[in-house]
Amino acid sequence: MAWLDYHAPSTAAAFVPGETAAAVEALAVASGLDLPDELRAWWAVCGGTADLAFAEVLPPFYTPLGPTNALRSWQLKEQFWPRDLDTEAGAPTVGFHPRWLPIAFDGCGDALAVDMRPGVLSGCVVEWDRERGEMLKPEWTGLDEMLDQVATSLEHLSRIGHCEPLITTDGRLGWRTD
Repeated sequence: MAWLDYHAPSTAAAFVPGETAAAVEALAVASGLDLPDELRAWWAVCGGTADLAFAEVLPPFYTPLGPTNALRSWQLKEQFWPRDLDTEAGAPTVGFHPRWLPIAFDGCGDALAVDMRPGVLSGCVVEWDRERGEMLKPEWTGLDEMLDQVATSLEHLSRIGHCEPLITTDGRLGWRTD
């Protein structure tokens, strides 16, 4: 967040402070999910954006959600829940699994989510493609790994996967893809 304040102030201005612990607990109770500590720590710092404004800080075009909007997104995705719920974390899935918690959106229905299904990869970050209605593989082993890679990419203006950070003249962060 400090990097954004200095290098991409227009993007940084879209963010709101972290939400209260009560908002995080409300999400945990409503979803029935046991939230990882790293997600709680992230939400203490980042409450998402005001009015779901786009601030694509997660490659290639994702805007972080705070806990209140994460719960709304999770509830909206109930219509996409798969029939087969007995799968392990990180396993390819058709549909949006109810043990995934959206943490970022793209404005087209796609989402980055923390996969809280049981298994070795529990806590991994997955990308759900709404149009195809599927997730093929985990993108990161966890939220900390994702945030570390994004921060490193921003600090060094280096590639992360198929994306490269780009700062516009008006102080907005975007990602160039190949």
